[in-house]
Amino acid sequence: MLEQLKQIVCQDNQALPKNGLVLWTSGNVSARDPETNYVVIKPSGIHFEDLTPESMIVVDLEGNVIEGDLKPSVDTESHLYVYRHCPDVFGITHTHSPYATAFSIAGEALPMYTTTSAAVFGKEIPLSNIAAVGEKAIGAEIVRCYEETNCPAILLRNHGIFTVGKSATYSLKNAVILEETAQSVYFARNLNPNLQPLDNQYVTEVYDFYQNNYGQ
Repeated sequence: MLEQLKQIVCQDNQALPKNGLVLWTSGNVSARDPETNYVVIKPSGIHFEDLTPESMIVVDLEGNVIEGDLKPSVDTESHLYVYRHCPDVFGITHTHSPYATAFSIAGEALPMYTTTSAAVFGKEIPLSNIAAVGEKAIGAEIVRCYEETNCPAILLRNHGIFTVGKSATYSLKNAVILEETAQSVYFARNLNPNLQPLDNQYVTEVYDFYQNNYGQ
């Protein structure tokens, strides 16, 4: 069932440590199949190098396991909450990548300082409130931020980051660009404490150009 999607989700999960976004077994990528609405997500507590397409877990939007012998990620309910409330989202990535997470711990949203982040996000990366204990509460806070800002990346206060996209791979790309941006801004601020973000109109122009011209 959903063999191609399981292959993609497995590859995208294995890309997390390769891009320096996770340590040990934390973090995950999921995808929602547009035809069945089933969600493919990694199993809980398995090292990324040990993942296989066959070990991916298929669940429905209520969390019932449809296929798979292992327990799904402990973050599954957060992902499912987002999928249930955001019909345009078909991929989610969650990490505790160090530089972006540092901004969430410091309690700072992340303005646009680079043309790359402007091209991909087009707006400031929002900072959420601290979510109440429980994966459903985390999902609700992600949905609130996404609906209010339409930004595909969210700094979850004192926790980590969630990114969404039209596929698992797009959500992964957003997580990679977010971490790259946070790292660059961290170092640039140390070089220049008075660093100013890009002008909003310029950010909009860069975003529009990128969205209409990049890729095949």
